[in-house]
Amino acid sequence: MAFQGYPILGLLALLGMLINVIAVTPSYDTTSLNRSSFPRGFIFGTAASAAYQQEGAAKEDGKGPSIWDTYTHRYPGRIKDGSNGDVAVDQYHRYKEDVGIMKEMGLDAYRFSISWSRVLPKGKLCEGVNKEGIKYYNNLINELLANGLQPFVTLFYWDLPQALEDEYGGFLSSHVVDDFRDYAELCFKEFGDRVKHWTTLNDPWGYSLGGYAYGALAPGRCSDWQQLGCIDGDSGTEPYLVSHNHLLAHASAVKVYKEKYQAAQKGIIGITVAVNWMVPFSDARQDKIAARTALDFMYGWFMDPLTTGDYPHSMRCLVGDRLPKLTKEQSKLVNGSFDFLGLNYFTANYAAYSDYSKAENTSYITDSQADLSSERNGIPIGPEELMNSMMPPCHLRKPSKTTIELIITIVIFAIFIVPSSK
Repeated sequence: MAFQGYPILGLLALLGMLINVIAVTPSYDTTSLNRSSFPRGFIFGTAASAAYQQEGAAKEDGKGPSIWDTYTHRYPGRIKDGSNGDVAVDQYHRYKEDVGIMKEMGLDAYRFSISWSRVLPKGKLCEGVNKEGIKYYNNLINELLANGLQPFVTLFYWDLPQALEDEYGGFLSSHVVDDFRDYAELCFKEFGDRVKHWTTLNDPWGYSLGGYAYGALAPGRCSDWQQLGCIDGDSGTEPYLVSHNHLLAHASAVKVYKEKYQAAQKGIIGITVAVNWMVPFSDARQDKIAARTALDFMYGWFMDPLTTGDYPHSMRCLVGDRLPKLTKEQSKLVNGSFDFLGLNYFTANYAAYSDYSKAENTSYITDSQADLSSERNGIPIGPEELMNSMMPPCHLRKPSKTTIELIITIVIFAIFIVPSSK
């Protein structure tokens, strides 16, 4: 994987703060931490908040359904407590209160996502713009700026309009690339005079893995032979196709921004990917190779195309024809399509080699020939901090001001500003 030696020009980091209703006591001392512990210019803000987990108002003011609206109502048993995002934390109605809390906390920024189906109920620009959705985000952005907080906007955090899923299968189809570009351009037009930090996609790996390999997240697709309760899907092909279209959609949106809006609006645009560090389960050569390959299948899957224009060699060898190929034009479009790269880091895993080459069925889950685990010989790889509280249901409960617990030791989100080749 070609990730070594990226020239970092600057660092803009957001200390992730998750709002939860569960009181958790950190297992290590943070009392000595304060702003002076961090470099000058360090930006404190909220971790990425998905519109579906925050806004509520699922059927109000012209919003169209997303695949998460459909998924949580169709499969309530797949959500830990059977909850959904119909109300969530009611940010749609309580955004002024939320911004007031952030200001009182002394935060510098709010990283939030826009609901695609709130501004384009049917997913397509040609099907009509929801003016009430545009009004809501204008109000939120203006409220943030009036209170001294910078808006960091994510365009897609997994809530694809259900209309596009129904019409052509969402990110399984290349049609989504143009529709996402049009949606992104609408946002640039409406909000770009005030928004200076754009993220196209948040964690496309999680979307592809959870939605198309395991089927545990919307839209809930996977191979039936895995016996995970999916009614349709192919875990050996669909995750790769979805991520391929993720990259093309991202790059198309970046191209529009850079060509038509960046010079006047003076903002920056990038993408946020996820990574778990991989530690060889043993000193055996095969386990060391498995750790590197597992990193390729999570991090390199996106970082290599973004920085070299092609998928990692290990993926091309192990996945073969099931991995889509980037054409010369697509490679040129994707390579260097960022002003910054965002990184979501949560934990590390042990990686042990396992030979699945002769398996009867194929799946992204086994293609890397690496079995991942969070412990070795019964000993966790690190402190077991808040893992249950990171699951979606915890963010779908409506908290009161007196029950909010701010947990600041769980994750750091960092934006590394790097030079683009374009």
